[in-house]
Amino acid sequence: MMGISRNEKQMQVQELVEQLGQAKGAVLTDYKGISVNKLTDLRRQLRKEGVEFKVVKNTLAKRAANELGIEGLNSHLEGPTAIAFSLEDPVAPAKSIANFIKANKTLEIKAGLVEGKVISLAGVQALAELPPREVLIAQVAGAMAAPISGFVNVLQGPIRKLTYALEAIRKQQEA
Repeated sequence: MMGISRNEKQMQVQELVEQLGQAKGAVLTDYKGISVNKLTDLRRQLRKEGVEFKVVKNTLAKRAANELGIEGLNSHLEGPTAIAFSLEDPVAPAKSIANFIKANKTLEIKAGLVEGKVISLAGVQALAELPPREVLIAQVAGAMAAPISGFVNVLQGPIRKLTYALEAIRKQQEA
């Protein structure tokens, strides 16, 4: 049985460089002990959420990481490695993998990548616990609206006082 040719390896590294380079978010997992059926279920589930799941050779992934200048990733590329990544959403891979682990207890998170920076297991878990994007946007909008409504109240204060003063003067003149 022959191994992969040098040309094929270069193509795989190039593909990884493109995918990791464009990925907004990625999660490295250890997939040992997971059945083929579960792996297929996981891929299907991830695809629905815009996340791709790819089993990688550590040596090729290390080359891709070095080519991209991603520091701190090589130490996580030991044992069976698969990468879940999203080109759109930096949080989707972390959330999807965390949900799968809750349901199946078979996958192990090694580390993550957000915008090309390596994050720890704790960082991946923190990402997974973030509220959905729509909720975050609503929270930010609410936080931005609070100072504005406070500012409007501040502006209305002097106007109110002026109104009270004018009303008092009007009553005084009537009397």
